[in-house]
Order: sequence, then C-alpha cells, then structure tokens
Amino acid sequence: MKYIALLRGINIGRSKRIKMAYLVKAFESLGFKNVKTYVQSGNVIFEHESNDTSKIAESIERKISQTFSFSVNAVIRTKDELEDIVKGNPFIKESDIELDKLHVTFLSDTPDSKAALDLDIVKAENEKFEINGREVYLYCPNGYARTKLKNDMFEKKLNVVATTRNWKTTNKLLELSS
Repeated sequence: MKYIALLRGINIGRSKRIKMAYLVKAFESLGFKNVKTYVQSGNVIFEHESNDTSKIAESIERKISQTFSFSVNAVIRTKDELEDIVKGNPFIKESDIELDKLHVTFLSDTPDSKAALDLDIVKAENEKFEINGREVYLYCPNGYARTKLKNDMFEKKLNVVATTRNWKTTNKLLELSS
C-alpha cells in the first residue's frame, strides 16, 4: 500500500534538521519500499504492506528519535485518502478563491466532535476554515505566515497533532504517489 508521511516541524528554522538522503535511508531501514521525499519539509512517500497507520507512525517517530536525536510527529495518509482529501476541498470551486492561499492541516486523529463544533478561534475576517474528518481546509488570503489558524492552535483546541501543507504541495504529493 502507498503511504504519505507528513512529518511535523523538520527543517524549519535551525533545529530538527534532516538531509533528505538520510531520511530516505531511515525509512528504508524500517522496511519501507520505493521511498521518495518531496521538498525539504518532511514529506515522504513510501510503500509498505502494513495497514496499521498508527504503528507505521510510531515506528517512524521512534526511528527519527533514535537516528537524529530529536522527536517529531508523523501524520500518515494513504494515497487513496490523499486523493479524497484533494477532491473534498470545499473551497476549490469558489470563484473568489486564490489557489496559492489554500492549505490543508492534517490531523493525527479525528477530533472530538464537540471540541470541533465549539471551536473558539480568532481569525481574520476574510479567512475561512472547515474541519472535515482528520483534515482542516484553510483559506488564508493574507498568507499562512499571518494567520492565527496554525498547527499549535488546532493542536491545543482539538487535542491532536497537526501539520499543514500548502495546496500545491498537497497536490504534488498526490501526483508523486500515483
């Protein structure tokens, strides 16, 4: 089965640096096949026979901790799930949407429905977000760097791990996994 690992927070700033060639070797040492990375921010496509994404994520997190001496969270999606995520973006068909302002926040688990419904979030007037299962679709017309709709906020409010990718990267990961 094809998987996409979305690693939270590597190669951002000066900490948690991993060269992609070393990351590929770490994944291959776990028995993953056809491992490839996309850009330097922790996007890894691979194949594995297991269907247990929790165990896959745990093994990746453990391996990175042992190999690189820091911890990261890994959010895993299958190729089919990523395809559904891309098809399911509620903002994509709106006429006033700029595609380069779209993002997807990938959550480690489906948030508690009450927590998701009771979100008290301060956002800019023109920003939009929608939670759909384990994803949060974001529209940040002022740029992701300026929004309050960040990973930390969703993690705190929904009690899950979150990592965000822009729309271009999300689509490229789907293309590379096909």
